[in-house]
Amino acid sequence: MDNSGKEKEAMQLMAEADKKVKASGSFLGGMFGGNHKVEDACEMYARAANMFKMAKNWSAAGNAFCQAARLHMQLQNKLDSATSFVDAGNAYKKADPQGDITLSQLLPLNNTLRVCWLQGRFTIAAKHHITIAEIYESELVDIEKAIAHYEQAADYYKGEESNSSANKCLLKVGHYSAQLEQYQKAIEIYEQVAMSTMDNPLLKYNAKEYFFKASLCHFIVDELNAKLAIEKYEEMFPAFSDSRELKLLKKLLEAHEEQNSEAFTEAVKEFDSVSRLDQWLTTMLLRIKKTIQGDAGDLK
Repeated sequence: MDNSGKEKEAMQLMAEADKKVKASGSFLGGMFGGNHKVEDACEMYARAANMFKMAKNWSAAGNAFCQAARLHMQLQNKLDSATSFVDAGNAYKKADPQGDITLSQLLPLNNTLRVCWLQGRFTIAAKHHITIAEIYESELVDIEKAIAHYEQAADYYKGEESNSSANKCLLKVGHYSAQLEQYQKAIEIYEQVAMSTMDNPLLKYNAKEYFFKASLCHFIVDELNAKLAIEKYEEMFPAFSDSRELKLLKKLLEAHEEQNSEAFTEAVKEFDSVSRLDQWLTTMLLRIKKTIQGDAGDLK
């Protein structure tokens, strides 16, 4: 389908909108309906953006939505401004889904956050922080910035009493903190989330997973710390005592104390045969195993 007509019409609308914006800023334009010209221009930018979308010119659509968003802000239409910035961000993401998202394309989402903050719409702001975190996480591969946005999202959710959503964000922070060898931070998060879920009938099953991950982080730092932490977790959450995760931990502690890498590997294989290890767990277990003298550095 030939979309050149739509694209041409969109470009004409953009040019007309530009003229109206320029006219609204003149002395005579300000005296005779300056705001009406801005409103008309805003509508034209939005129409142009949608036409660019139909023509699948996502980059131009993003630019047009940004123009509309800025005019909405000028007119004090804060919610409309936020919506247009979100539309711009979505368009930019579609511009080259296989390519890298540039920092300039994050600007619409950052502007949306500012609008949401000004309006006290913290739940919406949290969702946009997650979107930005995911972009840093998967597109820009800047894990520390992803962590910062997940932390901010968690804070906003906590402020709105959305504890389940806050915990999901915190678990992301814990996951990446451990990968970056920030073990104490990861431990505190896993313990916090575990304690907030262990008394919830619907979520308490997950608490053992979080105590398990906290234990592994302790183990990487110090074997004695891991033993003391495990004892504490058993007292806090008796269901942890009967878990496969705890049985694995005790076998790993014994193998590590004996500096027996074969026993360590066998315990991991046995666990993996029932509950498949994900990449994060595999990484943490390898880090522990490498502290055994003479270890080859794998789990095979």
